[in-house]
Amino acid sequence: MSTDTAAPVDAATLLGWYEQMALIRATEKAAHDLFLRGLVKGTTHLAAGHEAVAVGASAALRPDDYVFATYRGHHHAIARGASPEACLAELMQRRTGVCRAKGGSMHLTRADRGMLGSYAIVGAHLPMANGAAWSARLRGTSQVAVAFFGDGATNIGAFHEALNLAAVWRLPVVFVCENNRYMEYTAIGSVTSVPNPAADRAAANGMPGVLVDGNDVVAVRDAVAEAVVRARSGGGPTVVEALTYRHFGHSRTDPGTYRPAEEVEAWLARDPLLVVRRRLLEHGTPEADVDAAAERARAAVAAAVHAAQSAPPADPAEAFTDVWADGGATWRT
Repeated sequence: MSTDTAAPVDAATLLGWYEQMALIRATEKAAHDLFLRGLVKGTTHLAAGHEAVAVGASAALRPDDYVFATYRGHHHAIARGASPEACLAELMQRRTGVCRAKGGSMHLTRADRGMLGSYAIVGAHLPMANGAAWSARLRGTSQVAVAFFGDGATNIGAFHEALNLAAVWRLPVVFVCENNRYMEYTAIGSVTSVPNPAADRAAANGMPGVLVDGNDVVAVRDAVAEAVVRARSGGGPTVVEALTYRHFGHSRTDPGTYRPAEEVEAWLARDPLLVVRRRLLEHGTPEADVDAAAERARAAVAAAVHAAQSAPPADPAEAFTDVWADGGATWRT
């Protein structure tokens, strides 16, 4: 795919992306460790291995653009400006959580940064992204909506309906599939009629379908940047399929033993942090600078864990604030 619409990446920018990716990875590890200590209730769906998708795509967006993510959305929330402390506090039901303990791991939201939520129902947020894009069209703001989703969502009706409507109305929306090869415990290739479940279906809806290395932050930025320029200029939607791999199982109850050991080993060798680290060193960035960025990320997350653990628990009196309705029938009339 042409990268004419994306600015060249200098060493300082790439190092900043590396540090942001390292921050996300360290936050994911902290979430994993806190869960094992019983401090995170429910479950968590970790995105370790997906960092280049969130950081690369966010680098192509304006601060006022909209992002919709799945239940595996910690990396998107942080890439769009939510702090590790606020995210971890949310997971631990603390009052300082990004949603004041009302969202938990699967519903991280930071509306003032354009992060319009993580959604637990597979594929449900794709039509919502269309709605945000239509809103931008009506208001004449040139904002773009981006919907991130997993490969499993491509076999959900909402995926096909959202693509069709986005194409018919030429909405300023970009659909980004994080294809990590597995829909929960089932290999996507065993239940899908085309090799590339998102990109191969784009043409049927009259829009470009782009494959990109989802472990290469620069490649993701370039692909999303071109799709965003197309959307912003009135050219309509694009499907970007980012090929990546999750380092953990589907959730914390899943050891991931159904994945062949040689496959896991091959993908771990292409860890997105290793990819960008090698690129930095090849372009002359001192190894000490790269190590320092990783250490800053580690220290920031260690401080975030301490602060989140020390924060007061959620206040039950706030349970029914910040909601659309009180649950009664009167709001329907």
